[in-house]
Amino acid sequence: MSDVKVPETLDERLVQLRELEENARQMGGKDKIARRTAAGIMNARSRIDGLLDPGTFSENGLLGVSTVFDEDRERTPADGKVTGFGLVNDRMVGVVSNDFTVKGASSSTTNMKKIGHVKRTATDRGFPLIFLGESSGARMPDNMGSEGMGTMLGNDPHQYVRGRETPWVSAVLGQCFGSSAWYSCLADFTVMRKGAVLAVASPALASLAIGQKVEPENLGGWKLHSEETGLVDRVVDTDEEALAEIRKFLSYMPSHNGETPPVAEVPAGSDDAAANIPQIMPDSRKRGYDVRKIINCIVDQESFFEFKPRFGRTAVTGLARLDGGVVGVIANNPMAKAGALDVAGCEKVTRFLVMCDSFNIPIVMLVDTPGFVIGIEGEKKKAPGKIMNFMTALQMCTVPKLSVIMRKSYGQAYLNMGGGRNSDSVAVWPTAEVSFMDPQYATDVVTWGKGASDTEKQAIREDMERNSTYLGLAQIFAAQSVIAPQDTRKYLIEELKIQHLRRSGGISQHKLANWPTTF
Repeated sequence: MSDVKVPETLDERLVQLRELEENARQMGGKDKIARRTAAGIMNARSRIDGLLDPGTFSENGLLGVSTVFDEDRERTPADGKVTGFGLVNDRMVGVVSNDFTVKGASSSTTNMKKIGHVKRTATDRGFPLIFLGESSGARMPDNMGSEGMGTMLGNDPHQYVRGRETPWVSAVLGQCFGSSAWYSCLADFTVMRKGAVLAVASPALASLAIGQKVEPENLGGWKLHSEETGLVDRVVDTDEEALAEIRKFLSYMPSHNGETPPVAEVPAGSDDAAANIPQIMPDSRKRGYDVRKIINCIVDQESFFEFKPRFGRTAVTGLARLDGGVVGVIANNPMAKAGALDVAGCEKVTRFLVMCDSFNIPIVMLVDTPGFVIGIEGEKKKAPGKIMNFMTALQMCTVPKLSVIMRKSYGQAYLNMGGGRNSDSVAVWPTAEVSFMDPQYATDVVTWGKGASDTEKQAIREDMERNSTYLGLAQIFAAQSVIAPQDTRKYLIEELKIQHLRRSGGISQHKLANWPTTF
């Protein structure tokens, strides 16, 4: 029970209340806040101020404190986590901002109740949930012993369950261990500030566990998570940039899974860039190009918002707008491994498909791939399973799916990139070539060990190349449209109008809503 003496009269109680509120807003004290400011790092409350529309924050749990040890009551304002609700671009969101100046924002009974309340409210009322992460993990010694464990952990059976009813967003803005790490992994979009660390436990604890010193950057720095694990979608230099990224991401998202994404004004000149596509695409099928340039010629001007640019580089994924409406773009990237999809690329695409289907975002696939990367390393990373995860997610998607075969589409990757009936509509450019594998490799396979002459090999290769053109697909209606590259934007806009005419009103069946966030 609280040992704070409560005055008898209402006026005195109101004065006391204002004092308690003001003390709670001071967080860990002026000295700690000043040191963060001098280092260019925002605090829990200034982050909320920078994220939300001015004057819209409604805080819950301001007077919450730690209740395990009496001596902590005066030292745990708001119990180290600032929670509540506010507006981002005039739309309601729930927010949890970790206050590292109070016991390292460690998890304890009261602050976990606060998080649970915001989560339940956001889910039930239908608006996004934002975690501004920076915490040291479970509070010690509160969680020690069987009584501590039984009291602190596992009292919310849905604490780490995602049904994707509403978008979740996470920012990694400092040390993120324990629950801050878990919520970052569960989020639909995660942004990380350089210098922050995302890991299961601290470098000190990891060093003790393995018997050698572990550097924070090696354990969970931005390069690890943006390039190797893929747990981070965007990397920034400052807290302010991270908050701007969150606001931008949310501008593409519906508030909940029962509505379609917001429509924006189409910037002037958005139709002009499509004429440049033939100049970007090389004449030689063996030359690479940056598929992002193609994407930016097709979508509304300056609307492409890329996910995981450093991870799974064989594929490019991101949100964009077409004629003002939101689409998810998946494209093969010939600048990395000639566009052949590797394990990381499959994971990246699968996760993106899950998000798009969960929040009613149509999918546009731009295809130019010689297939999947094969070899021992891929098999060690479970390549067949990753390919089938990708394939299963695509086939379970119930949002509109449009596929445009720009150049190569070989083997199983033809299906994974929407070929056959894996898209609602398939279009091909005259430069498209579709076959089980590259004609050169196919020739080598069929003549293996037969002592075929160069002339015979040349004839076989030419025959395979002739049967791989766009006409083969068009003539058997495996492609529903043949379009000039410069007409791609116009085609996609018109086709999306057709595909959006659904009895569901554009709402997905959300078959992927319970798909694990990481796999």
